[in-house]
Amino acid sequence: MIEASDEALLILFANGDGGAARELTRRLAPRVLGVATRVLGNRAEAEDVTQDAMLRLWKIAPDWRSGEAQVSTWLYRVTMNLCIDVKRKARGGHVDLDAVPEPPDPAAGAAETLQESARQDALQQALMTLPERQRQAVILRHIEELTNPEIAGIMEITVEAVESLTARGKRSLAKALAGRKDELGYQDG
Repeated sequence: MIEASDEALLILFANGDGGAARELTRRLAPRVLGVATRVLGNRAEAEDVTQDAMLRLWKIAPDWRSGEAQVSTWLYRVTMNLCIDVKRKARGGHVDLDAVPEPPDPAAGAAETLQESARQDALQQALMTLPERQRQAVILRHIEELTNPEIAGIMEITVEAVESLTARGKRSLAKALAGRKDELGYQDG
């Protein structure tokens, strides 16, 4: 059986197919939640952003113009804009990174789970020190594994600007995490 594209599912939803909406939500909501959680550093706020982004997708479904953008690219752009709005409203507020639990890997042992959790916490803390646009570019490129042209479309900047943001972000992350290699269980070599 051939799997329907995101765009085909959105069009089916616009024509009254509730199953298409469920499938599109199953595909896209976890990725939106992941991006929002990484950008905001707060699971509850990320869940709100995810819900709002998906609602906006359902609202535009009847007016979707086929071929202009990928559904996922459009949704990432909306998610980033909603995250920016949340950050603007919370300027000066403190985000408690310890309140964002990392899900444990059931296949890993306790030591591996703790080590991975420490690495994820360290990465999240380091990500939160980056300027907002660098953080967005690094998350989309290196965590969500999108291409530079896709990121450029989402962030509404040039591919060169994406490359610059991700390069500067990676250098800043490497510098921020360099002194913690032993603590995080990384060895050179």
